[in-house]
Amino acid sequence: MSKRINIVLPETTIRVMNRMAKPGERSRFIDRAVRHYIANCSAEALRARLEYTAVRDRDLDREVAEEWFAVDQEAWQQLEIPKRATRSAEKSTSPR
Repeated sequence: MSKRINIVLPETTIRVMNRMAKPGERSRFIDRAVRHYIANCSAEALRARLEYTAVRDRDLDREVAEEWFAVDQEAWQQLEIPKRATRSAEKSTSPR
């Protein structure tokens, strides 16, 4: 079932559309363009592409993580903050 709507488009868009769509097929052209946009730009489509990429690249990601594990460990060890002395071992410098 189709429904008639009124839309307003810039003249440049209409000129391009008229070059691409055969006479009498603008509605079909717009429908395909909107469906294509939704399929490629919606949040669901983005999520699906991210999931696909994560599954596709999981082995490569694992290999990279394993190769850099030693470097990461070394960096974290250099960043570790020395443990503070307990309060009872600290001397107060304030006069009382």
